[in-house]
This record gives sequence, C-alpha cells and structure tokens, in this order.
Amino acid sequence: MTSGSADDSFDRLGVRGTPGRLLVLTAAVTLTAVVAAAVGLTLPATLPADDPLGGPARFAIAVAVLGLAQLARLRFRSAAGMVSITWGEAALIVCLYLAPAGWLPSATLLGTGLAWTMLSLHNDRRPVLEIVRIAASLTAASALAVSVTTALGRPLLSPPTPMLSLAVLAGSVTYLLVTAWLGGVTLGLRHGLPIGPPLLAALRGKLLMFVGNVAVGLVVVALLELDPRWLLLLPPLLWLLQQTYRYRLRSDLERRTWRAFAEATAALNQLDERGVASAAVTGALTLFNAELVDVDVARADGRWHRYRGDASGQLADRETVPPDGTEPDEHEHELSRALVVGDTPVGRLRVRFPRSAPPTARERDAVAAFGDALAAALHDAATHRELRLVTARSSYEAVHDPLTGLVNRAAMLGKGDQSLRQLAHDHPVALLLLDINQFKEVNDTLGHAAGDQLLRLTANRLEALVRPGDLLGRLGGDEFALLLTKVPVLGDRAAPMAHALRQAREVAERLAAPTEVAGVRMSIEVSVGVVVADAGTADLTELLRRADIAMYQAKEGGGNVAAYDGTRDAASTDQLALLAELREALTVDDQLVLALQPAVDLTTGAPTGVEALIRWQHPRRGWLNPADFIRPVENSEQLGTFTRYVLDKALGVAAGWAREGLDVPISVNLSARSLLDPRLPAEIADALRRHQVPPHRLVLEITETVVMSELEIIDEVLATLRSMGVQLAVDDFGTGFSSLTFLTRIAVDELKVDRSFVIKMVDSPEAAAIVRTTVGLAHELGLRVVAEGVETAEQRMALAELGCTSAQGYHFFKPMPADKIGAVLGSLRDSAESNVFRLRADGAS
Repeated sequence: MTSGSADDSFDRLGVRGTPGRLLVLTAAVTLTAVVAAAVGLTLPATLPADDPLGGPARFAIAVAVLGLAQLARLRFRSAAGMVSITWGEAALIVCLYLAPAGWLPSATLLGTGLAWTMLSLHNDRRPVLEIVRIAASLTAASALAVSVTTALGRPLLSPPTPMLSLAVLAGSVTYLLVTAWLGGVTLGLRHGLPIGPPLLAALRGKLLMFVGNVAVGLVVVALLELDPRWLLLLPPLLWLLQQTYRYRLRSDLERRTWRAFAEATAALNQLDERGVASAAVTGALTLFNAELVDVDVARADGRWHRYRGDASGQLADRETVPPDGTEPDEHEHELSRALVVGDTPVGRLRVRFPRSAPPTARERDAVAAFGDALAAALHDAATHRELRLVTARSSYEAVHDPLTGLVNRAAMLGKGDQSLRQLAHDHPVALLLLDINQFKEVNDTLGHAAGDQLLRLTANRLEALVRPGDLLGRLGGDEFALLLTKVPVLGDRAAPMAHALRQAREVAERLAAPTEVAGVRMSIEVSVGVVVADAGTADLTELLRRADIAMYQAKEGGGNVAAYDGTRDAASTDQLALLAELREALTVDDQLVLALQPAVDLTTGAPTGVEALIRWQHPRRGWLNPADFIRPVENSEQLGTFTRYVLDKALGVAAGWAREGLDVPISVNLSARSLLDPRLPAEIADALRRHQVPPHRLVLEITETVVMSELEIIDEVLATLRSMGVQLAVDDFGTGFSSLTFLTRIAVDELKVDRSFVIKMVDSPEAAAIVRTTVGLAHELGLRVVAEGVETAEQRMALAELGCTSAQGYHFFKPMPADKIGAVLGSLRDSAESNVFRLRADGAS
C-alpha cells in the first residue's frame, strides 16, 4: 500500500518543498531496505538439485510478479492525498512459494522500483524521491513480512498446509500493517496532520482487497502445487475481482465529492489573484474530473486575464480579449458561469467535462456554487492587491533613498550584515565610503536643485560600476557606500587590499569625468575611505566606522583614496562586541570547545600528559584560535568565569580517562591575572572534587613572566596550589626576562621548552645550546622537561640526543577533539607496554 499527495508541486527530485522530517524518514526507510536486500542475498538458499527453473529464473519471476502486483493498482482519494492499493500481499505469498525467502527483499526493491518508475513515466509523474520512498517502504515491509513468515514456517516449494497458511497470513498482516503505517506517517508528515485519519482511511479501503489478496495468493500456490496449467483460469476471475474492488471504492464517491467541494472552496481563500485563480483551476479539475478549466479574471484597468489548466496538471495564463457582453455558447460537455459580486463583474468560469461523461444536474449546481465562491474570492484578492501596492510603496520608500533610488542607511546596514553572514568567516570583503568634495559649495552657489542633480548623477555613475554581489547605498547627505563581496582570495594577504584600492581609484576616476550640472561644466571629485576585513570579523556598522576614519585620512592627506589604518584607530568596537558574544558563549555548551594535544615519551612513546587548548566555534565569525580572543578576555571582567569554564571542561575530560583506566595528567594554561584572585585555589579544589580527579593529575601552566612577579598574592596562590597537590609547569621557558633565580623561589614540576627554540635547533647552534641548557637544568633540579612544537623527525632525534624525555607537536599529533583523545591515549599506552620485555616470570622488568 502506498500513498502520495495530489496537490504537491512536482520537481524532478522531489526535495523542494518536502518537510525535513519526511526526508529523514525516507532516508531511514531506504537504508533499512538496502540493508535488508543485501543481507537477504547473503543468506543460504537451498533449491532442489533437479529444479527445472534454477535460481536466476526464480528471482526474475519474483521480480516480475512483485512488479505486476504494483501495476494492477486501484487508487482512491483520502483527506490527505491519493492512496494506492495493490495486489502486494498476493504477490508476496506467491513469491514465498517460488523463491527463497532471503531473495524477496531485493526482488521487491527491484520489481517495485521498476513498476513505480513505469507508472511515474506513464501517468503519475512522481518525483524520484517519492519513487525511492515507495520502493523502499515496500521492501522494508516485505523484509519484515518474510521474517515473520519464515519464523513460523518454511514456505519455499511447500504445499499450503493449515500451519503454513497461518504463517503466510501472519506475514501478510505484517506486510499490510507496515505499508499502511508507513503510508499514514508519510501523509501525516507531508501535510502536518495526525497519522490516524490517513492510516484508518487506508486500512478501510484496503481491508476487502487484503482478504481477497490472501485468498488469491493461497489459491495460486495451491494451483502451482497441483498443476500450473490451472493458472490459465485465473485471469478472468482476477479481472472480476478487480472490478469488485473498484465498485467498492466508488461507493464512497459521493461522500468524498462533497468533502472535496468544501476543500476546493476553502483553497480559494488566497490573498492574490493568481493564487485564487490557480486554486480555482486546480480545485475544479479535481472536483469535476474536468478535461479543461478556464478562469477569466476582469482587472481594474479593463484588461482580462485567463488562467487555464488541463487534465495533465499544466497551468497557463495569458492576456485575453474582453467579452463583448453576450453569453458564450455552451456545448453539451461544457458549463460556463459568470462571476459577479453585486453588480460588479469579476470574471467567468468555464469547465469542460469529458465527452464521454457530460455534466449532470448535480454537477451544474456544484459549478454554480463553486463559481459564486470563486467570484467572492477574486473580489477580495483584487481589494487586497490594491492594499498590497500601497504597502509595497511605503515599504520601498522606507528602505530606499527617495532622491537617488539607492538603498538608504538602514537598508544598507541590514542587507550588508546579511551579506556578511552568508560568506565564509575568512572570506575578505571591502567597503568603500565616498564623500563628494565641495558639495556644500555646489549647493550654496548653484542651489539645492543643482545639488540634487549632482547626487543623482553620482548615483547613476556608481550604479554603472556595481558588479553582481556588491551593495551600493546612499548613507545621507553626500555620502555613498559600496560593499564589495567578490574580493579575490589569493595567497598574498595584501592582495584584497590592493584589489580594493584599485577599485576605489577606478571609482574616483570615473566620477571625475567632466559633466554638466545646472548648466555649469564641472568634475565630481570624491574622497574614498577603504577598509578590508574578513567577513566574520566585523559587522557593517564597524566597517563603516573604519571606512569613515579612512575617508577623513584621505581628506587630510590631500589624496582621493586612503586605506584604513588600525594604528590610528583608538576606538575599535570589535573587542567590545567580541566580549559581549563571549558572555553568551559561556552560557552554552557548543561554542567553546577543547582541542587536546598529547605529549609523548621520546623513548617509549607512552603518553606523559595532554595539553588542553580552547577553541571558539563562533556562530558568525567561524573557528577562532586563542590568539583571536584570549587577550581581550584577560583584560576583561569575564576572565574568572572563562577560567572556571575551561577548567571544568578539562577536568570533565580527565575524569572520563580515569573511568577508562588512563592515568594521564591534563595541562591547562593559567592567565597572569588569574593568580591575583585569592579564591582561585578553592575554586580549583571544588572542581577537582566534583569531577573526582586527583590533584596531581592537573597541571597548571604559567608563563615565566608570571613567576617572576614579586607580588605577594601570587606567591600565596601558587603555594596553596602546590600544597593541594596540583602540579605547576613553566610555559614558553627561555623567552622571558628572568634569570633562573625564580626556580629557587617557586617550586615547579615541569619546564616546557618554547617552540621557537625547537624549530631552530637543527640549524641554529644558539637555539640548540638553549635547549641543551634547559634540559640539563631540568635534570639537575629533578624537573620534567617537555619540548613544544616538534614538527619533524629530525627535531625529534635531536631532542632525544640532548636527553629531552618528552615532546609534543604536529610531528606526533595535532590538537584533536575530546571524543577522540581517549582512543589515542589508550593506543599510546598499549604500544608503550608492548615495548617492555619481561625478564622474570614474576613480572619484574
């Protein structure tokens, strides 16, 4: 049993307009069907050694029988769409006898897919997605029915005994319920209705045919078992049975017709002429089973427009000749109805019925009633159209500059931000802000009419330079803005600015071409401010502010064009916006995420620790690295909340490792300002208790400059942390301003060699000497030492030769998500243990 909508607009794939939940259902059912077909073909199939047909022939017969069962369908209309009922159960029973059960899902997928494709090409014009859904639904139902049947009996080449008949009946009921349920769910999802009504309608329409299907299937099996020649008597009987089914369905026609009338008149409740006329044509075609429907509409300007639809579902509209006032001739198979509201003619409805079924008196009354409803709907639509025109005019004036026709400042900001959001975070954009020089002098000397003429002329010349994707607007006065979204993306970071400056100079040169304003020949000189930024780093308000600064720099510098210079801008709002967005990010769980990078033992390969790095998956700016937001955070009041957030996430990950038997410490970077908070140790202790992580498995990384601070509060905080058992590491060792005396004042557990020395150590004796000294110092003081930024095998070998025990970097692992680090650490641990050779049976090594 299958379902489909008669009112859905057709497109080749069928994705457009399909609800997302229906797409998910289709994907799930299709995957189930494919898996069932594939698994079924892998199951062992035992056929008699003297089988006269053979496996391929039996499979082909099954495909043909299942396909023919779909072709011999009956259709009826339910409240939600067209429902097709077929001989599927009979075909299933016959195929269970003829072919191994495991073959039937794949045979169903192939046979029903071909059948519905043929039906679509010949009649239905169903989209591809619906054909796939129908074939997959039937295949899934077939697979479940086969499973139920074979669990109760073995129908292959077996006579229909009472027990086997019960097994086949159980499988048929399963097939009926699954297909009916999937059809009801499909109609419910497509139309936003409860699945109950279409499901009950489908079961009521199918019930009689289901009983006949089971009986026919068992009779065919019995005849095959007795003598296949008896099958020659079946076609006339099946045809009679088909006609019986058809008559049974037609008995509900009257009731459904009046219900369809109510739906068709309700569909006329549209707000525009085309919507009303289209609904009228579609509704009349369906309601009256018409061959052709014309809806002629009289418009306020005296013109007439005709909307025509035929049985194929095609809708066409065109201008038509106004009627001459005489009533058109009505043919025997046509009905015509003048559409009038009061004394006002609004159109005419003409319905052409099939010649083999001329309209009855009942249908004349129905056409008259439908025409009256259509006349009222068309009159309402005409009234609404006038209101809409007035509203549209007001809306246009609200977002456009009345003098030049360009978008105004408000629309420029709205559309500009929308364009930025549609671009990739790192895609460069450019904003050009133009100001006409000596515009005030033109107004004062030649009058405001001349000033308006100059503005219109400038706007026209700018519009001629606009390319697809660009946005041009007048901000007010003599200021214009041009947003360039098609800035070329090249390897050179200076290329976008170079391109924007070329565009700005071209604009200035084109505008400077001599022209005549109020009878005076002049040249339009402009100052242009240029700003270039990535689409995700600022909104249009910020870009306009920067461009305004650049424009005044151009005026002060005496040139036409100037680029924005951030060093001369002390009022950037971007960091303020970033902090506001961070406050929101700290309240959700999917923006600030951890990227974890393990450090490994250079001798055994075992994991020695994991550094937790924070990344921001910004909904508008894209992926932000710490360099993009850490500095503003450290200088804001949100530092404490941010630090607690990162620590909580890191300890949550470490707690997960403990449950997996991984005893690996996790490192978290600590800001200098965080050590000025005396509440920090208590907050860390509370987080350790909540996550049940031992203190020694948390390593806090601090910079060398922090340790060199002589503030007493920092010493107290660090001492408290040490007394708790939390480990301390000095990050970026060797890059600060200190001597080594701080190591005698502050007890630390680990030194991390800065990546700048590691990268250079192979080629630079000085860098190698610093690394060697650091490693030696760490060994003397009993500290761990970790080399950062190892990117090559050569650097790894050099570090091992210098006695460095641990390292991290892209040579080993890039930072990875939290859900992947556990498997990596387990693999490293297992690999390291496999390198340990047992020396004695007692386990010593």
